[in-house]
Amino acid sequence: MIRRASLVIVGALMGATAMSVIYSAGVPAQAAGPSTYKELSIFGDVFERVRAQYVTPPDEEKLVENAINGMLTSLDPHSSFMNARDAEDMRTQTRGEFGGLGIEVTMENELVKVIAPIDDTPASRAGILAGDFISEIDGQPVRGLKLEDAVEKMRGAVNTPIKLTIIRQGADKPLDITVVRDIIAVRAVKSRVENGDVGYVRVISFTEKTYDDLEKAIKKIKADVPADKLKGYVLDLRLNPGGLLDQAINVSDAFLERGEVVSTRGRNADETRRFNAGPGDLTDGKPVIVLVNGGSASASEIVAGALQDLKRATVLGTRSFGKGSVQTIIPLGDAGALRLTTALYYTPSGKSIQGTGINPDIKVEQPLPPELQGKVRAEGESSLRGHIPGAAETEEGSGSVAYVPPEAKDDIQLNYALDLLHGVKTDPSFPANPDKAAAAIKK
Repeated sequence: MIRRASLVIVGALMGATAMSVIYSAGVPAQAAGPSTYKELSIFGDVFERVRAQYVTPPDEEKLVENAINGMLTSLDPHSSFMNARDAEDMRTQTRGEFGGLGIEVTMENELVKVIAPIDDTPASRAGILAGDFISEIDGQPVRGLKLEDAVEKMRGAVNTPIKLTIIRQGADKPLDITVVRDIIAVRAVKSRVENGDVGYVRVISFTEKTYDDLEKAIKKIKADVPADKLKGYVLDLRLNPGGLLDQAINVSDAFLERGEVVSTRGRNADETRRFNAGPGDLTDGKPVIVLVNGGSASASEIVAGALQDLKRATVLGTRSFGKGSVQTIIPLGDAGALRLTTALYYTPSGKSIQGTGINPDIKVEQPLPPELQGKVRAEGESSLRGHIPGAAETEEGSGSVAYVPPEAKDDIQLNYALDLLHGVKTDPSFPANPDKAAAAIKK
């Protein structure tokens, strides 16, 4: 198994799309022609007019930032400018840890509702309970705040205190609870044993912790279930928006003995990079089924595409998001960073999934519950305005409905996978046979 340094990110614009990112120290730019500099002088004239004569004094920093973003978003949905705060937020997400309290929250009735405190974190030790409503943060009302603003207030430097005012069902008055912030490690992988003989592994995101969390999860499953009883694994990549490319490569490599995992190809032929798997299958060759849906994007598609093309796993579910472009992150000092699309990535068979997505070997739809019918629609890269058209993109496009039931008993896709592993159902694509991959991959 080959471990690699973090060089590339394949992440998500939360809730809507996904991105791939390569960190770069910057590439020397070629000088533009005279006509281009003439246009730039016009921009300078317009900026000065707006700054001096607009009816109310504009925020000059915002004017420039919005002008830059206007230029970048005219290219494609994934190129953008990140100010210093946005750039730091992205770094925090990819590290998979931050200074905070350790609670999963949502917004309900204009208050922050605690979904659950994370075990062994400051919040759980301080007595925060699932179902609690946070009405004030350090004496400031939560009403009127967006959820992300409230979350930002609760994050902060390690070992600093924060006072939360809690409304709890059954309590006769609000409770004031002081919590001391600590390092919160976000779990990238969750796992369990299904039916006593199937390892279920859900990869939530691809952060710096993902491979290590995956390795621990598989070790625990193997310790809990004897090898002769273990039927195989379900690798759940549904609703996974992406993350670090090196982690996507390592997760793929965890199930592979050999073969190309992914390649990235830029404007010039000499920019092509290939990433290969090495010996060492953590699952000892047990059958693997990968679950995908419209919420599986970017890094998730790299893993699903590699395991599908190399015939190491059977992919089950609905068509994935179809995000196959790479963005280079160019640091701009204290100003932030530039995120610029510079390449596309390709699966081992040489296929670009840009605008097409991963088509599962076994298509299994997950019906929406009555309360969501008509409110959730299929989303994909191909539906994004201004997206880069994929080489193989058709009118069918990419993506599908991204929904996973909260209860496993209602999860038709998961239960279909379990039936395959138990022999209750059969399909020609299961189990996958890696020995047939060489004949199937033609470049």
